[in-house]
Amino acid sequence: MALTEALYPVNLVLTGRRCLVVGGGRVAARKVAGLQAAEADVVVVALTVGPEVRATGVPWEERPYRSSDLDGVWLAVTATDDREVNRQVHDDGEAAGVWVNAADDPDSCSFVLPAVVRQGPVMVTIGTAGRSPALASWLKEHVAAELGPEVADLARLLSDIRERIRAEGRSTEDVDWRSALDWSMLEEIKAGQTARVRERLEACLLSS
Repeated sequence: MALTEALYPVNLVLTGRRCLVVGGGRVAARKVAGLQAAEADVVVVALTVGPEVRATGVPWEERPYRSSDLDGVWLAVTATDDREVNRQVHDDGEAAGVWVNAADDPDSCSFVLPAVVRQGPVMVTIGTAGRSPALASWLKEHVAAELGPEVADLARLLSDIRERIRAEGRSTEDVDWRSALDWSMLEEIKAGQTARVRERLEACLLSS
């Protein structure tokens, strides 16, 4: 099934879930690293497993892909230059109910991976429905330049206040979060005035 522009964005919880990477080169190593960052249980299968993949510390097997490699797998990524292998993993995934991404081969994908900018718990993703990874990467650089560590600090402040509201037995859905926020808070946090921002947020949110 070819990709369309009508994609549904999600953030997957992969902690402890078994994920397969088919491929052993530098691209495969990047895919492994991304899955490791999500605390997935990653295994690699490839005809040749290069030093970058070996350095990740994940278990690997140097052999051809087999359909049975998807047994017990929740998500799979192919990073090979062999479109027949990519298609086989995709077709096996469709039959087994396993999501499959093929690097640089959107026709063999049941999902695509966006460009990602992270600052602590804050994650911004940029996708082009597989049309132009280069554009997604370029936009990622611009977003990353705008999002500093102060965004993560603000997210943690809001999380603390949210937990306090829940502890009081109040619904966090009834709080007017958006009116409490403005861009100047990021500048204040950057300038070391985190306590002042906390006071402003508490005054606005805990009394609402």
